[in-house]
Amino acid sequence: MMYSDEATWFALMDHLVEMSITYTSAQIEAGAQIIQVFDSWVGALNVQDYRYYIKPAMNKLIRGIKAQYNVPVILFGVGASHLAEEWNSLPIDVLGLDWRLSIKEANSMDITKTLQGNLDPSLLLAPWEVIEQRLKEILDQGMVHGKHIFNLGHGVFPEVKPETLQRVTTFVHEYTER
Repeated sequence: MMYSDEATWFALMDHLVEMSITYTSAQIEAGAQIIQVFDSWVGALNVQDYRYYIKPAMNKLIRGIKAQYNVPVILFGVGASHLAEEWNSLPIDVLGLDWRLSIKEANSMDITKTLQGNLDPSLLLAPWEVIEQRLKEILDQGMVHGKHIFNLGHGVFPEVKPETLQRVTTFVHEYTER
């Protein structure tokens, strides 16, 4: 539809934006203090198609949320490293990175937003020594960037032990206190 019937595509995008603004407004009114726009499939698009077919809707969505509420907005997509510069130009507060784009690489692209991410969630199944080494790399890069929120680069697998997540949380807090 995106390529074959643009009029319907853009009408659908407008409808989805309005629905999303209504939905996020309800979340904020119920107490949400931050909104994350999460797009699992946006990385499938090339930059040119994203810029034409999706970015105007994202811009409208983010501006719509911010026009009504003073809450930070995070934008995150999977496999979307090639869109980081496009996202940096949107009125978001935080750019979420999956594990495919390092904070160091984002810095080299002149990404100015606060960054969130980006531990590969599969590493949570690795031995602690591997996890710790990757945590240090991410946290060190985040401290160099100066505006970083540690997070996974995607969701948690059901096989991950809660103790591992607790250990990661403790490590992140202790390592970044220094």
